[in-house]
Amino acid sequence: MQHSVCVYCGSRPGDDEAFTRDAETLGRGLAEAGLRLVYGAGDVGLMGSVARAAQQAGGDTFGVIPAHLVAWEVGKTDLTRYIVTETMHERKKVMFMNSDAVAVLPGGAGSLDELFEVLTWRQLGLHEKPIFLVNTNGYWDPFMSLMNHVVDHGFADRTLLDYVTVVADADAALSALRRALS
Repeated sequence: MQHSVCVYCGSRPGDDEAFTRDAETLGRGLAEAGLRLVYGAGDVGLMGSVARAAQQAGGDTFGVIPAHLVAWEVGKTDLTRYIVTETMHERKKVMFMNSDAVAVLPGGAGSLDELFEVLTWRQLGLHEKPIFLVNTNGYWDPFMSLMNHVVDHGFADRTLLDYVTVVADADAALSALRRALS
């Protein structure tokens, strides 16, 4: 059975070339490991970089995009599987339900929304899928500080911190994904 990894990431490339390099490394590495990429179906920013790298390495790609973002995120129709949904909620559900693990590259509000949703679902016991933060050049350090702040002020149990595994880069993410999905 082929495992699938849901990758959340920016529809912009960000201000550090390392973000794009890690997106490409992750996409290529997923393909080489025989893992299917599930992502937001855009052909821009880090989304486009991870998908193109997976495709170039011969990987299976599964993209899900809501109709209202097809033009904005440049829907990548040459994927192995390309689905257009009606809403963002439906997009997130389809992506998550078709994945065995989650990897989060740097991104903006959309990536944060997706991360918080799967983290909340995990906290509520709705799934046990591993969640990996690809902490390229410390990008996710402020997020982890916020999570510690939430725990320190009594708004979540310390176990919340156990639901996310922070990895230094895409290579570390690939190693962790291979261990988690074997």
